[in-house]
Amino acid sequence: MNYPNSNKKYVKPNISQSRRGMSLEDDLNLSNKTYLEEGIAVIHKKPTPITVVNVDYPKRSAAKITEAYFKLPSTTDYNGIYKGKYIDFEAKECNLVTSFPFSSIHPHQVKHLTDVIKHGAIAFIVLRMNAHEKDFLIKGNDFISFYNDCSRKSLSYDWIVKNGHEIKHRGLAIPCDYIKVIDKVFDL
Repeated sequence: MNYPNSNKKYVKPNISQSRRGMSLEDDLNLSNKTYLEEGIAVIHKKPTPITVVNVDYPKRSAAKITEAYFKLPSTTDYNGIYKGKYIDFEAKECNLVTSFPFSSIHPHQVKHLTDVIKHGAIAFIVLRMNAHEKDFLIKGNDFISFYNDCSRKSLSYDWIVKNGHEIKHRGLAIPCDYIKVIDKVFDL
C-alpha cells in the first residue's frame, strides 16, 4: 500500500502461524513473567495514569468506567530491576518497511529516557519491525543522539540494523529475549 504524497510503504505484517495474534506487548509481558518466575529480573509494564470521571453501576458487582481521561502523559512502557540495575524502556511496533517515524515516540518519552540515563539507568527502546519480522534493542543514548542531532524525521531500517541489536526469540516462554541483549550491549 502506498500513502498519497509519500514514499513510505506500508506492508501488512506476514506473521507466522506460531506467532499469529501476538503483539510486541504480549511477547514482552510473557517474557517478563518468565524472567520473574525464573528469578532473572523483575520488570513490569507501567499502568497508564487515568482520571475516572464517570462510573456506571448496572449491578453491585459490575462497575463499568464510562468516562475517563489521561491524567498525565505517561513516561515509558516498562521498568524494573536486573542485576542490581534499574531498567527503563519503551516498546514500539512499526509496520513500515523502510523506517521508524519519530512521530511514533513522544518528546516527553525521549526526555524521560534522557533523565533516567543521567541517573545511571539502563534505558532503551525495543522496536518490532513487523515487515521484517525482527525485533531490535536500541540503546537509549544511541536513539537520543540520533533523534536530537538529525534532520531526519525517522530512523531508517538500515540505521536500525547497523546500530540496533537484534533480539532473538527463545521459545514460547520467552518470545522476546531482550535480557540476553542487555547482557551483551551493556556489559552486565
